[in-house]
Amino acid sequence: MKILIIQQRYGIGDMVIFLPYIHAISKKFNSPVSLLAKESSRAKDILRGDKHIDKIITLDEEKDGLSGFFKLSKELKKINFEKVFIFNSSLRYNLIAKFIGIKSIHQYPLFRSKDNIVHSAKIFTEDALKEKVLMEPKIQVDNERVMLAKKKYNITNNEKNICVGLSASGETKRWSIQKYISVCEKINKKMTCRFFLAGGKNDKIFINQFMNSTLQKNCISFENLTVSEAIPLIKNCDFYFGNDTGWLHLSAGLNIKSLGLFMDSPVLAYGKYSKNISVIVPEGFTEATTTHDTLGKEKISVEMVYNKVIKMLTN
Repeated sequence: MKILIIQQRYGIGDMVIFLPYIHAISKKFNSPVSLLAKESSRAKDILRGDKHIDKIITLDEEKDGLSGFFKLSKELKKINFEKVFIFNSSLRYNLIAKFIGIKSIHQYPLFRSKDNIVHSAKIFTEDALKEKVLMEPKIQVDNERVMLAKKKYNITNNEKNICVGLSASGETKRWSIQKYISVCEKINKKMTCRFFLAGGKNDKIFINQFMNSTLQKNCISFENLTVSEAIPLIKNCDFYFGNDTGWLHLSAGLNIKSLGLFMDSPVLAYGKYSKNISVIVPEGFTEATTTHDTLGKEKISVEMVYNKVIKMLTN
């Protein structure tokens, strides 16, 4: 059976959050699925080798607008999909599905403006499949890739390997780099550690601050790695702590114990779907009151983060 799933959100974290539902659809029909996703979601990196995925179709700017409607329709029609699951409320994708002749169309209610990313996906999938779906994402990564990364970077069990999420989608979601350095220095005094700096080329200025600190000999940077290359490194780590960013969700999906700093994003949407994620919220806030306008990075102290990291590392 040829099945199309449309998940058009931009982020890496979004793609990870939708994995349980993509996998559930594939398992229900005993067939790998095709996925329509944006390049920014890094679906091709995250889903490399995933047995539930048959094909990833990139949703780019050329497929926007009226001409894009027909270009995307032409590309999809070649595959003769029998079913489509649309994880959004867009009339556009509904019309495309009908235009190319897909008989079985499952979609969120049209024109819905707001939703909780996790709960909406869960309710939609369970309703379509008529069965319960667990929310826990599982990123599939070949053990050979994990062992090759371990050997290449000389990763051992004689030290704690900690992934530090420095990236952020905006400055209000990025905790102070000097505070990150202070936490890591304190951890390193208590136990021998290596720190894997999860950031890209746009984070070079922050990574350089780490590399120029007392921790420089203990750091490995992801800045020149693709997400696909970084995934087996994360899988070798004991722990993640950092901003609420794609690296947090990748770590959780790789079954790594993770601590997310939610200083300007809603915990109830992005921090409660996985057993692997614990959270820190700004002083004066609760998990239920954090939003995209919390603006609380100055209300998270070094001591708050250090104490939580040590507790999680030693339990």
